[in-house]
Amino acid sequence: MSEQNSENHNDSQAINERHRVRMERKKAVIDAQIAAADDQPIGIIVVNTGNGKGKSSSGFGMAIRAMGHGMKVGVVQFIKGALSTGEEKFLRRFPDEVSFHVMGEGYTWDTQNRERDTEKAQLAWQQARTFLADPSIGLVLLDELNIALKYRYLDVHAVIADLLERPAMQHVVITGRGAPEELIAIADTVTEMAVVKHAFKAGIGAQAGTEW
Repeated sequence: MSEQNSENHNDSQAINERHRVRMERKKAVIDAQIAAADDQPIGIIVVNTGNGKGKSSSGFGMAIRAMGHGMKVGVVQFIKGALSTGEEKFLRRFPDEVSFHVMGEGYTWDTQNRERDTEKAQLAWQQARTFLADPSIGLVLLDELNIALKYRYLDVHAVIADLLERPAMQHVVITGRGAPEELIAIADTVTEMAVVKHAFKAGIGAQAGTEW
């Protein structure tokens, strides 16, 4: 082995050893956190918000994940409704496992009718309450609920009261920009999607399979 190759080999060994030590320490920390966590099953509230793409996509991914564990899923879509989406078309193939309700009439800048939007949001919440009172539903997805709360189509305190009274084992996933602070405060997991780049800003229109 040449001197240069020997030095490279020694450097590689040193890097690998430092990595092993770091991962060993990290594993100890994570193992301690897992040991300290309550591993009893319980329903959690997940909020996906922020201006970046992926809020609804993540929510529907969790819905499919729940189905994979044998859970029944209830979906209520606020605001949306003018366009049939890929997730709706797919999930309607499983009527025994998923109850899917599209309750909006389109984006607020298209509808331009606050009174009508409020009426539709309140009807959607009645359907959501039905799911939130049903212990056979393992996961409830409230897609774009944050928008309805942001525009005050619904009373956030009444919504929170219904969420907190749901069956103990039921998970809830809530999506949409502008999640109110009151909702964030009672949620168990909150993720804020941030924009780095988006194809639309480069003049590329919405594509089937990635946007709807």
